[in-house]
Amino acid sequence: MSQEFDLIVIGAGSGGIASANRAASYGATVALVAEGPLGGTCVNVGCVPKKLLWNSANFAASQELAHSYGFAGERWQFDWGLQKQRRDAYIERLHGRYTEGLRTNGVQLFRGHGRLAGSGQVQVDDTLLRAPKILLATGGSPIWPEIPGAELGIDSDGFFALTERPQRVSIVGAGYIAVEIAGIFRALGSDVSLVMRRRHFLHNFEPMLREHLLEMMQLQGINLLPQRQVTQLTRESDGLRLHFAQGDYLGGQDAVLWAIGRRPQTGDLGLASVGLETDPEGYIAVDRYQNTAVPGIYAVGDITRAPALTPVAIAAGRRLADRLFGGQSERYLDTSLTPTVVFSHPPIATVGMTELEARERYGDSEVRCYQSRFVPLLRAFAAEPERTAMKLITVGQEEKIVGLHAIGDGVDELLQGFAVALRMGARKRDFDDTIAIHPTSAEEFVTMR
Repeated sequence: MSQEFDLIVIGAGSGGIASANRAASYGATVALVAEGPLGGTCVNVGCVPKKLLWNSANFAASQELAHSYGFAGERWQFDWGLQKQRRDAYIERLHGRYTEGLRTNGVQLFRGHGRLAGSGQVQVDDTLLRAPKILLATGGSPIWPEIPGAELGIDSDGFFALTERPQRVSIVGAGYIAVEIAGIFRALGSDVSLVMRRRHFLHNFEPMLREHLLEMMQLQGINLLPQRQVTQLTRESDGLRLHFAQGDYLGGQDAVLWAIGRRPQTGDLGLASVGLETDPEGYIAVDRYQNTAVPGIYAVGDITRAPALTPVAIAAGRRLADRLFGGQSERYLDTSLTPTVVFSHPPIATVGMTELEARERYGDSEVRCYQSRFVPLLRAFAAEPERTAMKLITVGQEEKIVGLHAIGDGVDELLQGFAVALRMGARKRDFDDTIAIHPTSAEEFVTMR
C-alpha cells in the first residue's frame, strides 16, 4: 500500500524543512522523511549549540577585559555539564517548534530511513511513498581519518556530547570548524593545540583574515602545529598521543578532535534506482534551479556543491518551492555574494571576493584595496589589546565594492547590513558618503582612505 503526495522531501535539516513548509503553504501535499532529529546538523550538532558554547566562551574571555575597566573579583567557574543540560533542553524545545510548525502547515512527517525506490517512489522502512517531485536534502557528516587508532578521538558531533571539559585537547584540521572549536576550548580554560596539514588555516579565506586570526590565537596561547600529517593515534600512560609523518609526536592529550572536513550523506539514498550519479566525492550535481540530472528529482544543501551554510540550504529550499508550487518559474538562489561568519575568537565576517580572486578576474590594474587595523574602544584599557582589522576590495573606476572582510569584536553582527549594500552594487563613494556612527568599529568601513 502506498501514499500519494505532490512532494516528498528526504531529510529534515534546515533545507528540507524550509522547502517542505514553503511548498505546503502553497497548498501542495508534502511528505517529510526524517531519520534523525529535526533540524539536522545546524540545530543539533552545528550552528545552534556551537553559538551557545561560543557565547559561554565570550563570557569567560570578557572577565579579564572587565578587570581592565575596574571590575574586581575572582574568576568565574564555568560548569560545562550544566551548560550542556541547558543547551540540550533548548534544542529539545526547538524540536517541538519544528514539529508544531510542520503540523500547522499540514506537512506529514515520516520517521525512518528514506531512499529512492524507482521513479517517483520513496521507501521509508515498510512504507512506500509516491510523488512526481522528490527533494533530496540529507546533509553531511564528519569525515574521520583512515589511520590506526582514529576511533580514540572524537568528531565535531562528539564535541557537543562532551559532559565535561578536557584540560588538554588537540584539534586536527584547518577549516572553520577547527578554529571555532579551538577558540571555544581555549577561552574556557583548556590547553589547546591546533594541528594543520598546511602552513595555515582557513585556506580559501582572504589572507588578511587568517593572518590576523593566527596572530590572535598565538597571543591567546593556542599551540599551532603547521605542516603536520597525523599517521596514528595511540593511548599512552599520560594520555592520547598523536604521531606525525614528520617523525615527531604530541602526547599527553585528554582528547583529540577530528575536524578534517565533512562529506555528503548520499551513500544509501537509492540513487542507482533512478539512474542518478554523484561525483567522486559523493556530491550531487544541480543547476541553479536545484534540478539534478533526473527530471523530478531535486537536491539542496550540503549534498550539493553550494556553500555549506544553513541559510544557503534554507534559501535554496524555499526558492525551489516557490518555483515548483508558487508560480515563480524563474526563482532560484544566487550564491555569488554569500555572507559568512566564522565564530572564532575573535570572530570573522566576510562577503564577496578575496583580493586574489578579484585580481584574477579583473586584472591588477582594475583592483584597489583599502585596509584598516585598529584597537577598538572596547579594548582601550587592555594591556595587550586585540586589534580589529578590516578590508574593502573594489574594482573599476567607480570602485564597485566586490569584497568586504573583517575580524574583531562585533563584526559578526555588523556584516548583514553591509552584505545588503554589496548585493545592491555599492561603490566606495557610497560608503564614503554615508555618515559614520561614532564611536563604533563599523564606522571604519565608511571612513577608510
